[in-house]
This record gives sequence, C-alpha cells and structure tokens, in this order.
Amino acid sequence: MKFFRSSPTSAPSPKAQARPTRHSSAMAELSRILKSEEPLSVLDIGPTSAANIRFFTERGHRIYSQDLLDASTDPSLVTKGEDGAAVVDSKKFLGENLAYPNAHFDLVLCWNLADYLDESLVKPVVGRLWSMMKPGAMLLAFFHTREAGPDAPFYRYHVTGSDLLEMNALNPKNAQRKDDTRAARAFKLQRVFNNRHIENLFRDFASIKFFLSRDNIREVLVVR
Repeated sequence: MKFFRSSPTSAPSPKAQARPTRHSSAMAELSRILKSEEPLSVLDIGPTSAANIRFFTERGHRIYSQDLLDASTDPSLVTKGEDGAAVVDSKKFLGENLAYPNAHFDLVLCWNLADYLDESLVKPVVGRLWSMMKPGAMLLAFFHTREAGPDAPFYRYHVTGSDLLEMNALNPKNAQRKDDTRAARAFKLQRVFNNRHIENLFRDFASIKFFLSRDNIREVLVVR
C-alpha cells in the first residue's frame, strides 16, 4: 500500500460525481417477499455488487452473484455457424455458467441483461433460469424502450432501499480510459424488445407484470 504526502501547492481533487438513482416499482413489489422470515435464495446475474450482497445478507437471505454479460465475452465461446458466420456457442456457455441445481432460487435479478446479451444466448439463458427457479419464484428484468437510443449506457444496479436503486454506468458514452476493460468492450444495446417479444421470451412462466417508468425502461416481474 502506498501513502502520499499532501502538498500545499497541489490542486484539490474534484469531488466524486454522485451516481444517479431511480425508484423501482417492481422492487417495491418484491419488498413484501423479502420480509420473509424464511431465508430466500437470490441469484444476481448482473455485475457483482457489494451493496446488493449486503442488502440481502443483512435481511437473512442467501445471495449468489454471477456476471453473465462479462462471461459471455469469453473469446473461447466463439464458433462458426452453419453459414460460416461467427456465433457464440450457447451449449458451451451454459456448460460453464449457471451451474446451479433445479428449483433452487426464490428470486432472480436479471436486470437489463437481455438487452445487451448476444442474441444466441438470450433464450437459452432464460430457459436455464426457469429450470433453476422454484415454482412461484420471481424474476426481475429491465428492458429499454425504443426511445432509449442505441447508446443507452449499461448500468450496474445497486439495491439501496426497498424501492430505490443506485445506477453505476459501466460504459459511459465518453469513457476513454485505456485500462477500463468494460468500457473497451463497449457493451452496447443489442436490441429493443416490445411487449409481445417480452411475453414470448417468458412464455413458459406462470405470469408476467409490466411497470413502465419515466426513464425509458420497462420493469418486468415474472413468476415461475
């Protein structure tokens, strides 16, 4: 660990910019099951968040974290399809990720993964999540509306309250740091799902509920 002596002539360091927050109607609805006295098993498949781990463990729940978008960028997953074009091998991907027992989770936090994940992985991942969830378990997912635009930033969401999320942009529009590997990967919005597409994606689930917010995001709560 290095220590630096301050200099009276050095300029004051700029204050860290506060991260934006958003109120989540879906999280507010989930808060009732989080009050369960029985410990719940929660799967967070977004980028690892210490805030999320703390939020759920302080309430007596077990949380598992796996960054699926980051895992999907592994070059070893790329193969050639029947037409010779490069595709991501979904079987290999699922063989290396989401290795959990069937009917294990009470809650899955999918965040906005589907909007950024490679097309070939979206349906296989949702199918695997279905098998890992208990009957009656819930899944939270966010989907951009068309108004969000192709340069919509990819966020890490931190749960800071029963209906409040802190947003940390991992690919800000003007990121230029050479050592910022996430910015270098430039996670970009791959597609925009409409309601029919979303319903089709979760067609094997028992029910689906939409919440439309003011920041060009559809919040979706589905029940296994």
